[in-house]
Amino acid sequence: MPATFLRVQRGMLGIIATALIILSGPVLADDVIRVSPSENAQEEIQEALILAEPGQTIELAAGFYKLTDGLSLDVANVTVKGAGMDKTILSFKGQKGGSEGLLVTSDQVVLRDFAVEDSKGDAVKAKGVDGIAMINIRTEWTGGPKSTNGAYGLYPVQSKNVFIYGCVAIGASDAGIYVGQSEDIIVTKSRGEFNVAGLEIENSYRADVFDNVMTRNTGGLLVFDLPNLPKQGGHNVRFFRNKSFDNDTDNFAPEGNIVGIVPRGTGMIVMANENVEVFENEFYGNDTVNIVVASYVDEFEDENYQPTPKKIHIHHNKFGKSGMDPDPGQFGTILRETVGTPVPDVVWDGVLPLMDYLFFGQAEEDSLALHDNTHLDGVKPYGNANMIMHVVAPIFHSPDFDMAPYAKSYPSLPAVDVTIRGRPAMELVAQ
Repeated sequence: MPATFLRVQRGMLGIIATALIILSGPVLADDVIRVSPSENAQEEIQEALILAEPGQTIELAAGFYKLTDGLSLDVANVTVKGAGMDKTILSFKGQKGGSEGLLVTSDQVVLRDFAVEDSKGDAVKAKGVDGIAMINIRTEWTGGPKSTNGAYGLYPVQSKNVFIYGCVAIGASDAGIYVGQSEDIIVTKSRGEFNVAGLEIENSYRADVFDNVMTRNTGGLLVFDLPNLPKQGGHNVRFFRNKSFDNDTDNFAPEGNIVGIVPRGTGMIVMANENVEVFENEFYGNDTVNIVVASYVDEFEDENYQPTPKKIHIHHNKFGKSGMDPDPGQFGTILRETVGTPVPDVVWDGVLPLMDYLFFGQAEEDSLALHDNTHLDGVKPYGNANMIMHVVAPIFHSPDFDMAPYAKSYPSLPAVDVTIRGRPAMELVAQ
């Protein structure tokens, strides 16, 4: 066979092979790996997540990606970018394997401009990472509020330098946006609807939560500290310029879930945290109550756990009409029975360690600070529900509506710095 013919044949085979690669898998160009919707979307996206090198971007073109298994990323300093939260949609409606939609376990990762729908478990989870940005991400269970929906929408846990910006979370059976056991956190300009908890900070240190909108959830904003978790002593959390209103979805958490205690129509719950500053927020249209400050009252064996809240500073908030129709469940019923309706804008459960409750009272340096909030005429701004007496000897129970002992202030908490890829996280938004 002539040599010229062989060279031509080899050349054609090379062209055909290249074309097959282009047609069947992710496309690499410079530092960008491009993936488009196809029948092989599952394999192509996961292959891109595995083959990506630090510094590269995985671009997901606009379209609907039908996925059947969870995706995972374990390469540091990778960006996964779509065409927009309503244009690039990763649908896990047919998911058969995996506990999450997308799991990230590497540092300095940026996720932006795509949606994760109907994942079997959590939608987007980052675990044990230093530096995770979630920008303009939508997570949603499209069938509406159901106990069978995944627990969390956006779910960074056991991480540090956490940045959530411009995201939307809908339909989570626990929390739409949840940051747990983490430190140095910013959550801003995001929205939560039809979740059990719209936005929750749990067992975490140093968090700024601001300019978010929480509505149509069971409860809007939560800051919890729970026992028996690796990281405890949640503290230094600021909530400011948020709106939490019209939270009216019945609690649909699976049985046994801690957020199952959240009454329908709660603007905010502060439980067992220390140094929480709540200011310049708006609360209204919440059927049960605008803000509850509460202790963890279930039994626990964790010797290091501190169940009572301390140094909760609530000031310069605007409170509208709420507390007119408390949830008929246990928590809402107790509120109705102890402080009456309309429920005061800020309710403290009055729970203290027994010796303090009986003899000493709460230490002055730990008590609530309430000042310069705006309330509607005729509404009680504050109520101590005195729940211990309500349970132990209800005949002697009486609430306390005197706010004078709490008319004081604590120094404002410092702003939180979140650094990703060596720069302030907010600079990532414009890229």
